[in-house]
Amino acid sequence: MAAANGVRRVWVGQNSLMSTPVVSAVIRERIGADGSKATGAFILTASHNPGGPKEDFGIKYNMGNGGPAPESVTDKIFSNTTTISEYLISEDLPDVDISVVGVTSFSGPEGPFDVDVFDSSVNYIKLMKTIFDFEAIKKLLTSPKFTFCYDVLHGVAGAYAKHIFVEELGADESSLLNCVPKEDFGGGHPDPNLTYAKELVERMGLGKSSSNVEPPEFGAAADGDADRNMILGKRFFVTPSDSVAIIAANAVQSIPYFASGLKGVARSMPTSAALDVVAKNLNLKFFEVPTGWNFFGNLMDAGMCSICGEESFGTGSDHIREKDGIWAVLAWLSIIAFKNKDNLGGDKLVTVEDIVRQHWATYGRHYYSRYDYENVDAGAAKELMANLVSMQSSLSDVNKLIKEIRSDVSEVVAAVEFEYKDHVDGSVSKNQGIRYLFGDGSRLVFRLSGTGSVGATIRVYIEQYEKDSSKTGRDSQEALAPL
Repeated sequence: MAAANGVRRVWVGQNSLMSTPVVSAVIRERIGADGSKATGAFILTASHNPGGPKEDFGIKYNMGNGGPAPESVTDKIFSNTTTISEYLISEDLPDVDISVVGVTSFSGPEGPFDVDVFDSSVNYIKLMKTIFDFEAIKKLLTSPKFTFCYDVLHGVAGAYAKHIFVEELGADESSLLNCVPKEDFGGGHPDPNLTYAKELVERMGLGKSSSNVEPPEFGAAADGDADRNMILGKRFFVTPSDSVAIIAANAVQSIPYFASGLKGVARSMPTSAALDVVAKNLNLKFFEVPTGWNFFGNLMDAGMCSICGEESFGTGSDHIREKDGIWAVLAWLSIIAFKNKDNLGGDKLVTVEDIVRQHWATYGRHYYSRYDYENVDAGAAKELMANLVSMQSSLSDVNKLIKEIRSDVSEVVAAVEFEYKDHVDGSVSKNQGIRYLFGDGSRLVFRLSGTGSVGATIRVYIEQYEKDSSKTGRDSQEALAPL
């Protein structure tokens, strides 16, 4: 179809394997022999959902900056699908073996046409080496006191994990779990969280079954297309909201790419305000945007943001225009390596848990949880959301109602439906969620997604801020109970 429609060249990852962040990097960095660059990319992906012939399949389009197409583009694509009456396809082109690296050139119906099959790990590793101190990470990973585990969940990160962590950084190959990419993710659900990364969770000492084997010091998981990540310490879970805040707080001293400082930081609206506190303390520009990586991309293109993240296990920086799961793992390893640079031969390592608890002591802790109410009646869901909006007109009534339920929570001081005006192009995104903000910095956020005839999903985000360092070690559910 590309050849039939006049495309000059197609770049394809070897064995058709390219992660979503690597696609972004290739668009931005790779140059053909004739000086050409990619103008966009199609990503065929199930993302972090179960994939396969009877499961999810998606087509995603990325723009020339390497980032996801904005709504203005996807709306136009959809509009075109309502009027299209024909499409062009060439049926007499030779087959190309995409397991073999190399360029196949032939005459297409519209002129010369190349299919360039390449090993995308080469580009990606080269990029990562411009960001991180590989020697410092290697000293950590090869230290007898440090143990490491990375669960790829049979996703596309497996095309890069062995090259980076074993061949470049010296980790033992046994550190990699489920590292062979599979079309159906081995029948699993490739979402890097405590529910679906079961094998990793058990190995890290967080599962229900007890084991006499000592857990690794550090664990991480990737999703199907390698843009999401989960970070774990020994018997310790790092929330995505805390993860991006801790990376931002430590980036300048730990990661060479950020040595000259951060341009700014950003988070999605539902993500906890842990990053806000870091930005305020470090005097950094801060942005709160709707859910969607293209909003971060606009800020980065304008030179306004260096590090960003969202509560749905996505973290990234301005090295590309997508979230990047392997980047997040390398960022954490860089922080751990820096904290232990004079301690690898000592009695006790500075652990993931140590780093997180020190962060809470410095900035306070944002206890955080999300509840998803799925496949609810769409009409009733809209009515519920409309009621939450109408309640915002009288905060005194809201606070009276709250006090009847719980007397031990702070008063609501503001209630707004989130609307975002883009700082770069001025576009306005409305109806992005309903926020109830409490006087002590806590929040209740409600978002509606998946509306349609078959039902809707209501997401409820609950966040309790605690700045008293003597209270930051409580159980999360206990701390959130009043809210």
